[in-house]
Amino acid sequence: MEGGRWVSVLAGVAGCSAVALGAYGAHGMSGKDAYFQEVFRRANTYHMYHALLMAAAPAVARKPGLVAGLAAAGTALFSGSCYTLALTEDRSWAKFAPVGGFTLMAAWLALAL
Repeated sequence: MEGGRWVSVLAGVAGCSAVALGAYGAHGMSGKDAYFQEVFRRANTYHMYHALLMAAAPAVARKPGLVAGLAAAGTALFSGSCYTLALTEDRSWAKFAPVGGFTLMAAWLALAL
């Protein structure tokens, strides 16, 4: 894949999956405990915000690959662990969220490079 095209592909996949998971959360989580619904909602919110960061990276970052790569990794770790926690009700997945959160912060700081 040429140059920064992979960043656009990554952003498109991230955005599409955020919308799909948001739809699932709105309809498929209705029978779950309110705590797990909120965890799923938070995962989805951060997923979408960072899909937008990936989409904007080529236009606003000097190192779009670094920004998008960190955002993707952070989203996988943070949102992925929260989605898994909410769906399985297994709180042991929560230990991965802080690593993802710090990775997401690194993505935002990479805009300054």
